[in-house]
Amino acid sequence: MNKKWFQLWNIGRLRGKVLDVLSLGRTMLLLAGGSLVFFMLLGAGGIAGQKLNSSPIPSMKGLAASLSSGFFMEILGMEVPHLPQGKEAEELSPKNVTSFVFQLLTSVNPGDPKSLLAREVPGMGADDPFLLRKGSGGVAGAPADYHPGTDELASEDGGQEHDPPAINGTEDPGSDEGSVPDVPVATPSPDTGGDNVPEDTSIKRVLIYHSHPREAFNPLLGAQSDNPSSSLPSKNIMLVGSYIAKRLEEHGVGTLHSQEDYATKVKDYKWNFSYKYSRITVKAALAGNDQLTDLIDIHRDSQRHGKTTTVIDGKSYAQVYFILGHENKDWKKNEAFANKIHQELEKSYPGLSRGIWGKTSSQGNGEYNQSLSPNSVLIEVGGIDNTEEELKRTAEILGDIIADVYWKNQKADKVDAPQTVTSPATTAPAAQPGGEPSGDSAKATGEAGGQAAGKAPTNKAS
Repeated sequence: MNKKWFQLWNIGRLRGKVLDVLSLGRTMLLLAGGSLVFFMLLGAGGIAGQKLNSSPIPSMKGLAASLSSGFFMEILGMEVPHLPQGKEAEELSPKNVTSFVFQLLTSVNPGDPKSLLAREVPGMGADDPFLLRKGSGGVAGAPADYHPGTDELASEDGGQEHDPPAINGTEDPGSDEGSVPDVPVATPSPDTGGDNVPEDTSIKRVLIYHSHPREAFNPLLGAQSDNPSSSLPSKNIMLVGSYIAKRLEEHGVGTLHSQEDYATKVKDYKWNFSYKYSRITVKAALAGNDQLTDLIDIHRDSQRHGKTTTVIDGKSYAQVYFILGHENKDWKKNEAFANKIHQELEKSYPGLSRGIWGKTSSQGNGEYNQSLSPNSVLIEVGGIDNTEEELKRTAEILGDIIADVYWKNQKADKVDAPQTVTSPATTAPAAQPGGEPSGDSAKATGEAGGQAAGKAPTNKAS
């Protein structure tokens, strides 16, 4: 009797254990299924968000943007004994590590005291440009916006944008209708006597223009202003544009240089419409030049000499910022173009670039005409205190590198272009009596020879 009861008791306990296991397994199965569904929804949401949101802010802004390649090289160097070490400053220095950890934990940048208040004062943090790609010229200070002089302010309207007045009878700059303004002046092609210049630079491929043409420089004006402004092309940012345009032409890249002074030309001019005015200029240039691809808007920064100047091999140079507009939905293409120029500067002239920065509409226009071409970028050259020599040195380097990037793009396009297969009947020119090829064949041969001579390598400035 006792033995039978003992057996029944063990069976009951075993049955309870089995039920517990089954219950636990069902719970684990539910948790696994729920986790799978959660991560699938999370992944689908991320993919949808990436496609719907073209903003560079969530994907590129943050601490990762402040890390240079040297940081990762030093991390690898800890495990790879013979990894080549450069002469750059140590990234893993106590100062850099402390600053990084402090910013990671508090979201306050020790190098920017304003960031201490940015989270508490509404709108302060949102108005800061955000760093997309770090430059070896330093990122301690973001680019400072230009503010118009009193001669550029036709009226005060509280900063609100309305329909701008017409330029020479044109319609609203926001539309494509209406007549266009004068086409920018073509930069004359210099006679360099070298083999690097194609046979015809009258075909314009690059546009240099200025949305804020009166941005001037104190040394050129002989002034000490916090906001130098001038309508004279020899004293303002147009001078930098002329140096770049001339250098591009010397490398065989046909270039237009717009020297429109909108404050003089436009009736009832309003500075808030600067990029709408320049948009008309850009559209006019595109309409008149079907091979125009590169659109470079040249500005200057509004910071003092110490923040806009670097010394390379004993010579001082004006530093550059690259600016991208967050409102342009295709900003990634423009960033790729800007990065080609930026990387060439980093490789050949370290310290010249202050990096690639993004801006939103809260900081101004936010689009900067960059939707008109994937090869469009805004470049700030120097600041209010840079000298003509510093500006010229940098402008000529920019001209060299932009030309180099252009020819590399042309070469890549030719490689990617589908090859044309010709029939045997058309490969050999038909000979006329006397051993000369026919007129059509000779013409085709001449055109092919001209095209082959059109692409030539460029030389970097020393």
